[in-house]
Amino acid sequence: MPTASVLFVCVKNGGKSQMAAALMRKTTGDRIAVHSAGTTPGSSLNALSMQVLGEVDAPTAGEYPKPIDPQLLTEVDLVVTLGGEAHVDAPAGAVVENWDTDEPSERGIDGIERMRLVRDDIAVRVEELATRLLSDADAR
Repeated sequence: MPTASVLFVCVKNGGKSQMAAALMRKTTGDRIAVHSAGTTPGSSLNALSMQVLGEVDAPTAGEYPKPIDPQLLTEVDLVVTLGGEAHVDAPAGAVVENWDTDEPSERGIDGIERMRLVRDDIAVRVEELATRLLSDADAR
């Protein structure tokens, strides 16, 4: 049974938020309830994002871009937005933090190399968040 919950949000819910969710599921199994959504969901998952997740055995089977569920915003322990473009109108009392994730394309790095760098940046943040959420849950 999950001891904590998190909602990862990006704009399209096809890349970064899906990466964060898959990496958190891989890291914590069923100890944390993990959700992802987009402020303006796209129509499909980003193929390169899914490829680099496969390289680290963080599967996304059954996942698809979806909008933010307003009810979920009131239930999760933490909402994490990825990048500066995703904005969430969170209800009073909701805890929201932003991860200003690395954007290698700003340095001229694209394609699969870009996605690996984005994945690795998100993976470090996910590890730190997993430790924090599980410690907080144990302290309760």
